[in-house]
Amino acid sequence: MEYVSRVPRPPLDGLIDDLYYLEGAPPYARLTLPPMPAALLIVNLGAPFRIRAGMDIETAEYADGCVVTMPTRAFEFGYPLRTRSVGVHFKPWGLAPFLPMPAAELCDRPVTVEQIWGRPAIAELRDRLATAGGPHEMLTLLEEELMRRLCETTGLGLVRHTSSVIAATSGAVAIGDLSVAAGVSSTHLAQRFKELIGVTPKRLARTYRFTATVFAINPAGPIDWGDLAGGAGYFDQAHFGHEFRAFTGLTPTRYVEVRRRFLREHPGHALDGWPLPAD
Repeated sequence: MEYVSRVPRPPLDGLIDDLYYLEGAPPYARLTLPPMPAALLIVNLGAPFRIRAGMDIETAEYADGCVVTMPTRAFEFGYPLRTRSVGVHFKPWGLAPFLPMPAAELCDRPVTVEQIWGRPAIAELRDRLATAGGPHEMLTLLEEELMRRLCETTGLGLVRHTSSVIAATSGAVAIGDLSVAAGVSSTHLAQRFKELIGVTPKRLARTYRFTATVFAINPAGPIDWGDLAGGAGYFDQAHFGHEFRAFTGLTPTRYVEVRRRFLREHPGHALDGWPLPAD
């Protein structure tokens, strides 16, 4: 697969981790994405893809693309034989200035880009992207579209600053201390987080801690689960295992087995970081 990405220019760089272009044959027909401290926008330029947002949710098909606020459970992506898209990996708070509704309304409910920006706008954007002269020009067009749509968002400074503190500590921060430091009540802070991110500060901290812990796992070597859990601040190994199953649907040992399978079957693949083959 071809994967091209870049960080946008200011002020978008304070909202977005990267813009990306993806084209080619996915390594598996279905991939699982565990929850992560990020939001996602995909503008689809190929055949429709499918998303299943949790085991109790029916699979839905997306032709023009999708918008996903920060998830609280694993998502399953079903890809066509070949995929082609451009997209945005937002910081947890970064999608808020581009949404016409509170982020909490979309929590674990992916929607089409049409539902967010309207059919004429997404149709026109897809046409321009499809006729662009390559990935870099496509990313420039997408960046320009985001700059044009960027708007003032009440409470963004508060949520961004507090989220950055959570991120800097990998979630190991007392949530009560955050509201005190910000000079607001814990209720006000939680409301702003749900409006702009879709989840509470506590849930965001849990996600950052889990993500940092997973990225600390080296699937190629031996793993001391007790040391890993203790170093990440979990009460004990049982607490860590419970969180792991809540976030991925897998036990830690099963996760490592699946990761090793991916790396063994697709060494150096563009998607070798976070997605897993659907188990």
